[in-house]
Amino acid sequence: MVRIVLDAGHGGQDSGAVGNGLREKDLTLKIVKQIGCMLDDYEGVEVHYTRTDDRFIELCGRAEIANKLKADFFISVHINAGGGTGFESYIYNGYVSSATIAYQNVIHAEIVKAIGNVKDRGKKRADYAVLRETHMPAILTENLFIDNANDAAKLKSDQFLQQIAYGHIIGLGKAFGLKKKGEKLPCKKFL
Repeated sequence: MVRIVLDAGHGGQDSGAVGNGLREKDLTLKIVKQIGCMLDDYEGVEVHYTRTDDRFIELCGRAEIANKLKADFFISVHINAGGGTGFESYIYNGYVSSATIAYQNVIHAEIVKAIGNVKDRGKKRADYAVLRETHMPAILTENLFIDNANDAAKLKSDQFLQQIAYGHIIGLGKAFGLKKKGEKLPCKKFL
């Protein structure tokens, strides 16, 4: 059994990045719920969320949820800002296990493949609390730039948000050797 904690970045009074009529906290929640729904198609996966609604949770509280659950993997989903474009992923810039690096390599590549013609900004490392404080392999994804008009146009599309979620799913599936339960209707209830 693989226990995965899905973290939708920001929430409540913390909107995260804002731009082009979008709020990061809303997009991350949609994507994370879609990832969780898609994970229902796989055997041997236990899915937990740091939040499933619009609430504020401290960064250390998010890590604490994963640590208390003794999760096998933690993934935090974000939308970037600051004038760039494209996708990037992060792991902690201190000591990390070889598994963490391997998971980032696989998941990053699958997300880039799934979202198509988007700039790959690369695999990076940073001292983010949710990566530093978690006791298991953890990754943070930055899925396009909310303040870039072209990226924002994509982020306004439910189909594109589903592609982002799909990339996360294929990456998780490959990283953890997950097997599908069998065919089921596509997961659309959260978009």
